[in-house]
Amino acid sequence: MSQLSRTRPGASATPLSEAYDTALLDLDGVVYAGGEAIAYAVDSLLAARKAGMRLAYVTNNALRPPEAVAAHITDLGVRTAAADVINSAQAVARLISEEVPAGSRVLVIGGEGLRVALRERGLEPVESAEDDPAAVVQGYGGPELPWGRFAEACYAIARGVPWFASNTDLTIPGARGIAPGNGAAVEVVRIATGAEPRVAGKPLPPMHRETILRTGARRPLVVGDRLDTDIEGAFNGDVDSLLVLTGVTDAALLLAAPPEHRPTYVDADLRGMLTGQPEVVAAEVGFRCGGWTSAVRGGELVLDGGGEPMDGLRALCAAAWTEAGDGVCALDAAGALSRLGL
Repeated sequence: MSQLSRTRPGASATPLSEAYDTALLDLDGVVYAGGEAIAYAVDSLLAARKAGMRLAYVTNNALRPPEAVAAHITDLGVRTAAADVINSAQAVARLISEEVPAGSRVLVIGGEGLRVALRERGLEPVESAEDDPAAVVQGYGGPELPWGRFAEACYAIARGVPWFASNTDLTIPGARGIAPGNGAAVEVVRIATGAEPRVAGKPLPPMHRETILRTGARRPLVVGDRLDTDIEGAFNGDVDSLLVLTGVTDAALLLAAPPEHRPTYVDADLRGMLTGQPEVVAAEVGFRCGGWTSAVRGGELVLDGGGEPMDGLRALCAAAWTEAGDGVCALDAAGALSRLGL
């Protein structure tokens, strides 16, 4: 089904780990949260790799360099090399390197991941607006990033230095809940300067380009938890996607998704990589998946039948997305979702 005309989740007769050659996996909210592995993630990744699927980790989090991220995933139980990790720091560093002379100084507002990526592209990270930077780059610096770093960015940008951002995710999932992400920090600088950064991370093309260059994937499957980065990034790259409900996106947000935020597949967690995906078919009224039938009735989404909750959600997606067309479904789905425990 074309990405542009998606009005229901897709189906796959074979396990996704066999239907696609490479999984392009988000990390926060998909593989781990707050540093701890999400339920079923490790076993699912190991099983997918055993089935022949390459695992690549694609994250908008620019805080840590690939070596540190790979070591973390390895410690969780999935042996991973630095080359298997692609982050928005690498994407934005390539973008900057194409805009400024080799060896240029770049003012860094963020963590070590940005510095490593800049050096990889032959650029020199600096810490002050007084160091005559040719560009400013901003990425997630963790909860301890000093407020004064934003001031350094503002001083340089006010002088006309071009501003780049690794990503603009407003939030980041952690062990205690949802915390401010780099996008929130970017807004601080935007408000203070009135400037607009050039952004590299998901869902924008520079991140997809970086991922394909580094993985060589021919039949990639984007796996993520965010509609506005992971799924929209897959949409922009015209590749298939799997949304897992272990991070930011909940069932209600999924039902209200506009076309660019509608995943190819949806499942509860990474175990969805190991199975086929059931077909959602048109019923006499509405749509059916497994033992569930969903339709629009009396101005709300309703659900009849029983069975696997994810099948019910898939049927609801078909009813909601069909009703919305190219827009956003605003129908009440609270009663239907309560039947699924979602």
